[in-house]
Amino acid sequence: MKKTHLSILLSLILTGLVFACSSSENDKDEVETEPVGAIKAVEAFPSLTFTSPVDIRQSPDATNRFFVVEQQGVIKVFENTAGTSASSSFLDIRSKVSSSGELGLLGLAFHPDFANNGFFYVNYTRANPLQTVIARYKATTPSANMADISSETILLTYNQPFSNHNGGSLQFGKDGYLYIAAGDGGSSGDPQNNAQNKKSYLGKILRIDVNATEKGNYGIPSDNPFAASTDGSLGEIYAYGLRNPWKMSFDTGSDRFFAADVGQSAKEEINLITKGGNYGWKIKEGKDCYSPSSNCDGAGLTEPVLDYGRADGDVSITGGYVYRGEMIKGLVGKYIYGDYVSGRIWALELDGSQVKSNILLMKFGGAVSTFGQDSKGEIYFASYRNGKIMKLAAE
Repeated sequence: MKKTHLSILLSLILTGLVFACSSSENDKDEVETEPVGAIKAVEAFPSLTFTSPVDIRQSPDATNRFFVVEQQGVIKVFENTAGTSASSSFLDIRSKVSSSGELGLLGLAFHPDFANNGFFYVNYTRANPLQTVIARYKATTPSANMADISSETILLTYNQPFSNHNGGSLQFGKDGYLYIAAGDGGSSGDPQNNAQNKKSYLGKILRIDVNATEKGNYGIPSDNPFAASTDGSLGEIYAYGLRNPWKMSFDTGSDRFFAADVGQSAKEEINLITKGGNYGWKIKEGKDCYSPSSNCDGAGLTEPVLDYGRADGDVSITGGYVYRGEMIKGLVGKYIYGDYVSGRIWALELDGSQVKSNILLMKFGGAVSTFGQDSKGEIYFASYRNGKIMKLAAE
């Protein structure tokens, strides 16, 4: 069974062993060009440490606040300045969250009109039965550093057959709709074939309208690919054929929509997500056949823009953001992503859907669990192991 993100970390902590796998596929689709310049990672908030951070967000208002999601069920808030000395609990739902292994509070997104309505959305897992919950909460006031825990409104739930591969990322698109990354439901090799089953929420990117109510507390955008389906395909589905999409993001400078998908045993991949796209799992893992292991039918499948193997200890991809900041000119327009296990971080430049360059920026010592982006386009990432938030900077 392929260990992913959180289960791998538990093994590292408990045994002190370095997890590494070999693969017959040693290629990395890696195209090197001239370096973008010396890049380093610095502690963004030296006085702050978090417990099992899995998401980083800046609120979409003028308050300059950062929010860090802790897997156990807490969201911390603090001022986005290097000298900030303390954080506080914005939301604590540990009593609701099942957080062992790969379970937990996994995603956060702020309503585009958060500055006025105070709404934000979370993705978490709960037990008995084991489910993913997409819920809305409300800050006591939009500028307050505390949410009203009694304000929970559940939008959507779906059952999880196993405890791993929960996805968890939430993002609002430029269209104002909420996108939800759902893993294939876990175990190994997608035994229920959820990712290709359009009657299942699992193994998908979902898209819902949080401002509508025809589905109770949300609606289905009329242009979703299966919104008018009569064969039982779920109207919430935007794209499918994904294994465990661990972080997705929209490029603020273009219409590109990135999702990183954790592989089974040989390949990690980066996809450009488009409406109605089938990204291949479990027919393919990356660009290679998986089931069947050879001569698989790739008709109608969208290949990743990049996949990589395991020759260098890269085992579990963590998706990031396209850099749109001003501090590191050489990174502008490049997609920054990393590998959770190896700690390596790259800058990927695309020409359409073709790789133009894929440059290794650094090898970081911690477990790279998530990336974040501030309102100025600068990029941060979290170490799950030591709880520090790092920021990319020029040497």
